[in-house]
Amino acid sequence: MKTKMNRRHAMQHQGALFDVPGIEGARWKSVCAVGEYPVTHPSPRTAVVLADALRWMAEAPENSIHAIVTDPPYGLLEYEDKDHDKLRDGIGGVWRIPPSFDGANRIPVPRFTVLTAKDREHLTTFFQAFAFHALRILVPGGHIVIASNPLVSTTTFHAIETAGFEKRGEIIRVVKTLRGGDRPKNAEKEFPDVTVMPKSCWEPWGLFRKPIAEVTVAENLRRWGAGGFRRISGEEPFRDLIECAPAPKSERALAPHPSIKPQKLMRQLVRAVLPVGTGIIYDPFSGSGSTLAAASAVGHHAVGTERHPSYFAMATGAIPALAKISIGDSDDDGA
Repeated sequence: MKTKMNRRHAMQHQGALFDVPGIEGARWKSVCAVGEYPVTHPSPRTAVVLADALRWMAEAPENSIHAIVTDPPYGLLEYEDKDHDKLRDGIGGVWRIPPSFDGANRIPVPRFTVLTAKDREHLTTFFQAFAFHALRILVPGGHIVIASNPLVSTTTFHAIETAGFEKRGEIIRVVKTLRGGDRPKNAEKEFPDVTVMPKSCWEPWGLFRKPIAEVTVAENLRRWGAGGFRRISGEEPFRDLIECAPAPKSERALAPHPSIKPQKLMRQLVRAVLPVGTGIIYDPFSGSGSTLAAASAVGHHAVGTERHPSYFAMATGAIPALAKISIGDSDDDGA
């Protein structure tokens, strides 16, 4: 049985990898060979693994990943199997199915306000486990760049920081969404001038760094290729404020995932997290594959895990097409 599994595993990788000179090539191959999981290579520099993130991270080599860029389940409820089944069936469950208006169908968004104290405890436990594994597989100085929202970011970010990461700030993405701004449910006419919650116009991305192993950042960059962010140019540093609309229709057509992030945003992030221009990026919750597509577009290596077979297949098919999108030509009509 073991021989058959190994043979299948080898066939999945046959002809998909290319040789990268030196230690980076060996590291990439070792990352792609983790466990006995189904894996696809949509491009020579990307790998999508059908696996639970925490299980894969537990098996991944120590100090093998240079940065983690991810948009995780904000609250774990909306990514439980029973609620994703409701989402696919159009019932909703914990997901809010927006009504059609202006002749357009809006994409579902999670009802983040349903989180209870027990849900938050579950969220803390999950992200502490995530951070524990991330601390082991990241190289010294490697960053986590993780999306959240104003309602749960304090819970998520605190869990990561208490696991041993240094909080290095936040990237604020200015974006108009469908969240918030609603009148009281079933009493809209009675309270026409009341908004239960402010309409959300920003999205926080937490920045966390594994402590450097060398005396200075410069020495850590030389040895590990991590510790800072890549500048936009010689004159302009990477900044913590990015204005970027939701993924446009052209990208959502390629990857109809409810939480797809736009290439305009993701390409900026994946370029920034590899300060010397080389290394491996990991997305634990790859979903639509937008992180991996962005890495492919800018010439970086990236591996992602996804536990839902339908999204695993979606990402495999969408990554090459998303990577080819020209940002300047992309429509900016996200909803």
